[in-house]
Amino acid sequence: MTDANQMFTDGKAYERMMGRWSRRVGDIFLDWLKIPDNLRWLDVGCGNGAFTEEIIARCHPTAVEAVDPSPEQLSYARDRAGTRMAVYHEADAQVLPFDANGFDVAVMALVIAFVPDAAKAVAEMARVVRPGGWVAAYMWDMPEGAPLRPLQRAVKSLGLEPALPPNPTASKLEALQEFWGAAGLVSVETRVISIPVVYADFEDFWTSNIVPIGPLGKLLADMSPDMKARLRQALQEQLPIGADGSIAYEAFANAVMGRMPA
Repeated sequence: MTDANQMFTDGKAYERMMGRWSRRVGDIFLDWLKIPDNLRWLDVGCGNGAFTEEIIARCHPTAVEAVDPSPEQLSYARDRAGTRMAVYHEADAQVLPFDANGFDVAVMALVIAFVPDAAKAVAEMARVVRPGGWVAAYMWDMPEGAPLRPLQRAVKSLGLEPALPPNPTASKLEALQEFWGAAGLVSVETRVISIPVVYADFEDFWTSNIVPIGPLGKLLADMSPDMKARLRQALQEQLPIGADGSIAYEAFANAVMGRMPA
């Protein structure tokens, strides 16, 4: 798909850094979709299985298949007790290994900004969904809405370029509407989903996010000890740290859904 399979190789670290926030957005997203039970789902870019687990727990599907380019993430996903019914495939979102019309629902959670050709990936989801089925996605509004926004801001304050996904503009509401329309989907709707991001204290924030996961994580992993110390100081000065030491701010994602023509 990209070098995403190299950027996301530690399912446990991803769970701590992003899985909890993904689930909070995912719960709201699934409530918004209002899709009936007992359907066949495809989770595109399933990562470590955090969202796949939510699909199974909340939507009671008859079958779930999931794809991701990272074998390490898939290995973590397969070990989740809540995803045992899912069938996982190492595959590219732009070339899905499925026949046409094989699913009732195809979803993509926090992935579209990492796909070089987002329009092709959406067209692929539409191809494998039956007439009348659903195609939907959500993505952090990059960079303003991402949970890692304070870290990106601190990196920039040190004179460095904050690492972003390869295709950040694909996260915008206008872009999502365009992709869904170009794929021939109808009854297209969008919304913004906001969630609170809360850490117990600075060490919770630091240890959760200074991990070699994703574009920003890879940048941090290559930092010298001195630069990393400067980053830590900048964060302590810039983060909204409360009187009790906790850190709280808001993150928001853009969501889109549409139906295949009946």
